[in-house]
Amino acid sequence: MPWIVRVKRKFNAAHFLTNYHGKPEPLHGHTWTAEVYIKCQELDEGGMGVDFVEVDEYLKEVLPDYGLLNELFDFSPSAENVAKWLYEKMKERFPNTVKVVVWETENCGAEYYEE
Repeated sequence: MPWIVRVKRKFNAAHFLTNYHGKPEPLHGHTWTAEVYIKCQELDEGGMGVDFVEVDEYLKEVLPDYGLLNELFDFSPSAENVAKWLYEKMKERFPNTVKVVVWETENCGAEYYEE
């Protein structure tokens, strides 16, 4: 039976929305939350599928904390696109990553996974 290991990490970043005409279009910032889901088929001798600390350290390394996302990415930094980008980064280090959720606010976010 498989397990899903979940790790969350917050980061602060600003962005502006391109090709969108509404209140959140201009430059603004969020305390974002990234959640990653990694599937494990087996546990190690210590009873763990994936080391939470290792996943958290990788998130700390790759998340653009205190950055302007529009300057860091060559795509429009919507929650949907950031989720896809992070999913691809996670797969590089943790191939069993099955889903990433990126929250712009407590109530609004997007998830990316491959079917």
